[in-house]
Amino acid sequence: MALKKYIFVTGGVASSLGKGIISASLAKLLQSRGYTVTIQKLDPYINVDPGTLNPYEHGECYVTEDGAETDLDLGHYERFINIPTTQNNNVTTGRIYQSVINKERKGDYLGKTVQVIPHITDEIKRRIKILGTKGNFDFIITEIGGTVGDIESLPYIEAIRQMKWELGPVNCLVIHLTLVPYLAASAELKTKPTQHSVKMLLENGIQPNVLVLRTEHPLNSDIRKKVALFCNVDYKSVIESIDVSTIYEVPLLMQKENLDGIVLRKLNLPEGEKPEMKPWKQFVAKVKNPKKHVTVALVGKYIELPDSYKSIMESFVHAGAVNDCKVELRSIQSEKIDKNNIDSYFKGVNGIVVAPGFGDRGIEGKILSAQFAREKDIPFFGICLGMQCAVIEFSRNVLGLADAHSTEMDIKTPHPVIDLMEEQKGVTIKGGTMRLGIYPCNITPGSRCSKIYSESEVMERHRHRYEFNNNYLELFGKNGMVQAGINPDTELVEIMEIPGHKWFVGVQFHPEYRSTVLNPHPLFIDFVRAAIENSSGD
Repeated sequence: MALKKYIFVTGGVASSLGKGIISASLAKLLQSRGYTVTIQKLDPYINVDPGTLNPYEHGECYVTEDGAETDLDLGHYERFINIPTTQNNNVTTGRIYQSVINKERKGDYLGKTVQVIPHITDEIKRRIKILGTKGNFDFIITEIGGTVGDIESLPYIEAIRQMKWELGPVNCLVIHLTLVPYLAASAELKTKPTQHSVKMLLENGIQPNVLVLRTEHPLNSDIRKKVALFCNVDYKSVIESIDVSTIYEVPLLMQKENLDGIVLRKLNLPEGEKPEMKPWKQFVAKVKNPKKHVTVALVGKYIELPDSYKSIMESFVHAGAVNDCKVELRSIQSEKIDKNNIDSYFKGVNGIVVAPGFGDRGIEGKILSAQFAREKDIPFFGICLGMQCAVIEFSRNVLGLADAHSTEMDIKTPHPVIDLMEEQKGVTIKGGTMRLGIYPCNITPGSRCSKIYSESEVMERHRHRYEFNNNYLELFGKNGMVQAGINPDTELVEIMEIPGHKWFVGVQFHPEYRSTVLNPHPLFIDFVRAAIENSSGD
């Protein structure tokens, strides 16, 4: 293709309809036809990135290989298309304004009045186009966060309008995702909200090319014709997106609706034959028809919002499929766990995962969970803070260091088995200052993890500030908890495991960020296998 093709995905009527899943599904379908595709998310909030946001506020903060703290939708992008995203794949209003203000302070605008149009919209367009110049992609799919009609979204909508005008209709396309609500009292699907949403787009100068209608019930031809007529879209470009049992069915559903074929035709590209999507179909079949079931406890302090641990939950879907197993996650609020009730919380579980997090709220519940798993010989997987909790628990109850703790929770602890990294001690600004992105890890020969990975060096993503204190490493090793992975450059401990245990591994990194449909993470795969073995004795 001579020119890059730009596809914009907007949302109307309500938020959280699944723009990210539709974007990722379309990307997967185009990729399966042999095209190269990347996806970016433009977020209208003024935070520079989600790094300082509470998970209750915005779900998990996803981390890219190059160390960007980004929106969780980038996790969906990577899980679907199996290609790493970068700093450029997530842009916020905060970052846009920060860049424009920095340029103004340097005098780049030569004394002109800095305005939303053209300066903010030009910066938005530059951020959209930068992916096309940085990578060799045929398609750049851009998801606009929020809902059409939001004040925050207006500069992005205007930037899209300008790009459509600049690039022309065969190089730029808009897909609008809306909700068609069902009124049970009259047993009707109502299209009026969609009509109003499209009208709002038209008022801002954008005619959507394709409408994707989210619905609980099938759309008949009359509804599609009505939407097509009132929204000025051709009938075949009205796409049904009905609720499904797993998000991984959406690409197959969109293929059935011929979304990718319609997009290619509108962008003046040959439609060709529909790809088979055989590996994807096999994966979905395994997810929907498991032969085994296990229950895994997910201990965290943000469990009330499932999106807080989205990547971990999806990693268990991927690993479960490899093992022909459905992993039922039992979410447990760590604040509620104490010595008197812990048995009731973990009754019948086949494995325990202690999730990442920051701060001391709920920390003792996480430490008790690690102790329970260790003493009851239940497969245990500690991720980031989860690994640190396992280290603290082992220090207190096996090494006899009663007051052992992390200096994050207790700055005066006499036994700082988890301590602040040296380069972090002078850092006071919170945003983007942690150990972020991908780092090497040398796997210890003969360890459990060496068998799991079958590699001597792996690359894993990080997001943390505190580390295992190497001054205690020898003492741990003598008492049965050993280092199984280490950073070759800094000698920071990456993995701790207990060889004498059924399955007990704590990792300082975030393996969930690396797990995709086509490449499930080996640690999750082996943990699920161990949980299945543990369930056979129930």
